[in-house]
Amino acid sequence: MVRSSDTSVKPSEARERLLGTASRIFYAEGIHAVGIDRIVAEAQVTRATLYRHFPGKDDLILAYLRQADQDIRAQMGGALAAGMPADDAIRAIANAIAEGIRSRGFRGCAFLNAVAEYPDPAHPVHQAVLEHRQWFLDTVTGLLAHLTDEPGPAARHFVMLRDGAMAAGCLFDPALIGETFRDGVEALLRR
Repeated sequence: MVRSSDTSVKPSEARERLLGTASRIFYAEGIHAVGIDRIVAEAQVTRATLYRHFPGKDDLILAYLRQADQDIRAQMGGALAAGMPADDAIRAIANAIAEGIRSRGFRGCAFLNAVAEYPDPAHPVHQAVLEHRQWFLDTVTGLLAHLTDEPGPAARHFVMLRDGAMAAGCLFDPALIGETFRDGVEALLRR
């Protein structure tokens, strides 16, 4: 069995197929709406293979959220590694978010969607969402610390703008939502 924390070993093709299938369906339809039988069927693996890689559905959900977290970290890491000024890095992150909202099949934030289905703060899925959001807030706060002596309120404002854009982006015209989000970020940077 390949452990998710062991980065020196390439995950099996079956595990990747399971995670990819589950991620696609969880995001598109919701976590509780999707059963293990459907994931197994669409991934074309046996139930034994699923349980060899993910002892339970919660393990698969956590792997889905870890993958989403890694994808967002990599996306933001590109803006941070580019060595651009903090305000331009914030704009690059905002642009990436706005473009994500315009992507085909966009259905909001995977983390906000997951926490809506797992409201118990003690549940591991809820905890994974909180950990991701804290990292995101800390990252934005670190960037804004280069621009203001009081980065906390501005960072919380940025995150709230992002959350609103993620919710509105699947309800209204995504191009308009992205433009409105970018305008909000520009107003925040001017303060």
